[in-house]
Amino acid sequence: MSAPSLSVLIPFHGDDPSALLDALLAQAGADMEIVLFDDGSPAADVFERLSAHPDVLDGAVRILRSDTNIQRSGARNALASAASGEWLLFLDADMELPEGFLARWKELLESAEFDAAYGGYLVPETKAGQFAVHAALARAGDVNNAEARAKRGASAFAGSNMAVRSSLMANTPFDESYRGWGWEDVDWAVRAAKAGRLAHVDNPAGHGGLQSVDRLITKFAEGGINYARFLARHPDQASLPGARLARLLAQWRLSGPVQALAPALSRTQALPTRARVLALKAYKAACAAAALKEVTP
Repeated sequence: MSAPSLSVLIPFHGDDPSALLDALLAQAGADMEIVLFDDGSPAADVFERLSAHPDVLDGAVRILRSDTNIQRSGARNALASAASGEWLLFLDADMELPEGFLARWKELLESAEFDAAYGGYLVPETKAGQFAVHAALARAGDVNNAEARAKRGASAFAGSNMAVRSSLMANTPFDESYRGWGWEDVDWAVRAAKAGRLAHVDNPAGHGGLQSVDRLITKFAEGGINYARFLARHPDQASLPGARLARLLAQWRLSGPVQALAPALSRTQALPTRARVLALKAYKAACAAAALKEVTP
């Protein structure tokens, strides 16, 4: 049997990728493979349910498992090592696919003049109202067409809805020293841009993982050390708006006051959504500023 041209790779930890798997199977061609990776999910029922899926039982879909949580970089590297395709398409478990999604990727990859491409991100309207602040935050930074993202280059990449030549991934794996939430994918893209050709394309998928303000505050606090590590390792990215703010806060010793005040502002429902988004951005930068002194390149 010939090797597939495209490997669709889905790590998950706690999320249930069943809906995504069914959507992929409805669009997949004969020259594609689907591989899932249970990254030490706290509940075994998701893995057990997926293992009983007819397409897993007959070998059309593979599911791998780690007994421990090896984190986002480790899970993606494990999937890349297990994949057989010339191209690797990374998706998150909570993504929602528009009609023709895989066919568009296949057409883009058949004539690719790039080694990695990011397809973009959409906020599902059905969830935007309940998580209005996160939806507005995403739209302010992550939801852009290919032309707008290309102006930001590698810093506009994300680790989901990203297609990569297997040869580039073999030479440029994700850095597993990034632990917890955030920045391992942008770090990968900045390094990969020095080893291959990166591009932005218009083939967005919905990302269902909108979260509450409280959860975002927790994630930004956890991700501060990763953001600081990224800034320390890549001084050429110092012109990013968030990076400039983080360094200014560190210089002016304002990270502590911002960390103390911004969460309350972002939770205040009486404020306009835009103000709450700005408070979250400031908090994210302040967490990185507080961590900068602890990080060495």
